[in-house]
Amino acid sequence: MGASLPLGDPAPIDGRLPADLPIDRAVPFSAYLHIPFCRVRCGYCDFNTYTSGELRGARQEDYAATLTGEIDLARKVLGDAGALRPMDTVFFGGGTPTLLPPGDLARMLGEAVAAFGLADGAEVTVEANPDTVTPEVAQTLAAAGVTRLSIGMQSAVPHVLAALDRTHQPENVPTAVAAAKDAGLAVSVDLIYGAPGETLDDWGRSLDAALELESDHISAYALIIEDGTKLARQIRRGEVPTPDDDVQADMYELADERLAAGGFDWYEVSNWARRPELRSRHNLAYWRGSDWWGFGPGAHSHVAGLRWWNVKHPAAYAQRLAAFTSPAAGTERPGESARMLERILLESRLAEGFAVADLPPQNRAKVAGLIADGLVDAASALRGRVRLTLRGRLLADAVVRELTD
Repeated sequence: MGASLPLGDPAPIDGRLPADLPIDRAVPFSAYLHIPFCRVRCGYCDFNTYTSGELRGARQEDYAATLTGEIDLARKVLGDAGALRPMDTVFFGGGTPTLLPPGDLARMLGEAVAAFGLADGAEVTVEANPDTVTPEVAQTLAAAGVTRLSIGMQSAVPHVLAALDRTHQPENVPTAVAAAKDAGLAVSVDLIYGAPGETLDDWGRSLDAALELESDHISAYALIIEDGTKLARQIRRGEVPTPDDDVQADMYELADERLAAGGFDWYEVSNWARRPELRSRHNLAYWRGSDWWGFGPGAHSHVAGLRWWNVKHPAAYAQRLAAFTSPAAGTERPGESARMLERILLESRLAEGFAVADLPPQNRAKVAGLIADGLVDAASALRGRVRLTLRGRLLADAVVRELTD
């Protein structure tokens, strides 16, 4: 049911922000709405999600009303702190948001817009399982103000979907994409590579199928084995093989090659878009350190360097809000060095990279060695930016360690 919450300081029961928090109203503000429901649990998933048999004390049909209680709390907290701003992006994630009736999603969005306002040209995304997207669902979401659908394709190959415990029908992906396009929504498709038993040819088939959809955006994530998941237990028992790092590297290079040939440009290590305006602005808000409020059980928030996270279980979340108290479980305020490390870690993943001047002075000379190793682009470094090469993207974590140790 998701990874353990981080350790931190106790969160104030009324959710108030510290009086000395350096609020900058020019920083964009986003909202993340977590929908923690799934029909089945995928074997690789470590997110805070629940099947119907795991809810115990919470009802799916009550969720929209419960979450709007946190929206009311956020409006008061941000208003009292002078941090109230229109939302630049909104993202419904999960879980499977489209397991809820589209009217419930519309209600939550409407409440958030009433509370905070919506910036001109705002991006509003809903994640969706292909089996749940019909023309009626897409039209209802578009009418409510949704602008973008992110469809969980994962693979076009049945045995790969089975290895991931994905239950959707591959043939429903094109129909879901068509329904979204017909409703005027931008479309992103999500892929996962490196599943047990997946070959490079299998991955190539999935890439080709994704390109045939003519979507606006494609995300391709390497499978990560998270502790506590079904897949981790299967690997530990020797039932399935551990993903091969070299094979995953080959798959990444194939993705970059085929997606580039198909008219997509990479802008973040795992994300490609047809044009700059079709990039996921919500995810860019995370990578660039903007402010956001995460609504829902287990959701994380960030405002002006302060972080907090909600209690995990939907029943505990609902109980807190019914008592008119904050659902926050803990909070932290990292120091300058921790924020610097995080900024480099996140911005190094972007095609634009980060400024050499952002590095500690004693570490700037290390950039030359990374250029010599083919990990950092030399021309960009001469212009004062650290940008990863293709090889550098494959070794991004190692690059960050080298530059921050």
